[in-house]
Amino acid sequence: MSQQFAVFGTPISHSLSPQIHAAFAGQAGIDLHYVAIEAGPADFAATLQAFADAGGVGANVTLPLKQLAAELASSLDDRAKCMGVANTLVRKAGGWHADNTDGIGLVRDLTDRHRLDLRGRRTLLIGAGGGARGIAPALLDAGIGALFIVNRTPEHADTLADLLGQPGRVHSRYLGDVEALGEFELIINATSANRGGTLAPLPRSLVGRRSVAVDLSYGEAAIPFMAWARATGCHDAIDGLGMLVEQAAESFKLWHGVRPDTNAVFAALSGHAAALVTAD
Repeated sequence: MSQQFAVFGTPISHSLSPQIHAAFAGQAGIDLHYVAIEAGPADFAATLQAFADAGGVGANVTLPLKQLAAELASSLDDRAKCMGVANTLVRKAGGWHADNTDGIGLVRDLTDRHRLDLRGRRTLLIGAGGGARGIAPALLDAGIGALFIVNRTPEHADTLADLLGQPGRVHSRYLGDVEALGEFELIINATSANRGGTLAPLPRSLVGRRSVAVDLSYGEAAIPFMAWARATGCHDAIDGLGMLVEQAAESFKLWHGVRPDTNAVFAALSGHAAALVTAD
């Protein structure tokens, strides 16, 4: 019988995770069944329990459930514990064990696939929710320079900055004050606001000669930020597809003990996306 895995979130029908994990399983010769399950904060606990009762042994978690996933877990890896968010769950004898592979997935995509040197880069992180919390520690570990966190709700930015515990290096600001911050070499959009097709106005003054813009989203959700990045002259504009594949590979490794080849899967997904854009 196939092992049961799933990704939980809302909305979730667009998720490429089932396709990615099917490809990984084919590489490794592993028989698994991976599906997307719609769940919101109100019903996630019950839905996750039903999944476990039906034989579920591993899960990925996306918006808006990453903090709740950490709260529901019986044990947490350090990566999930320090920020209070999880994107990967592993079924253990005592319940769910939570981890977070978002940060390592993003850094691996930027440094290995896109050949970016992150060391010393003055970085702007837009957003302070579950996505931002998942990647911020890994960015600091990768050697970025000063990190400025901006958010519409300044208290959320303050909370994330406090959690990171590096006051001389990490700074929180209100999103409305972003124009006064000057140029950044790395600009990361970790908000979900652009899923509705709207993006808070961002000034051109953020962009310098070597600025790289990164959106944690992919597909249609990333279009507004990618359009802004290209229009303002960013040196590179990178969406979240590569991060998605890399974090999935880290989850796969946690579940099965083997890390798959991500390049082949990323190339296939990129070709599919390009074909859709050409068709439009």
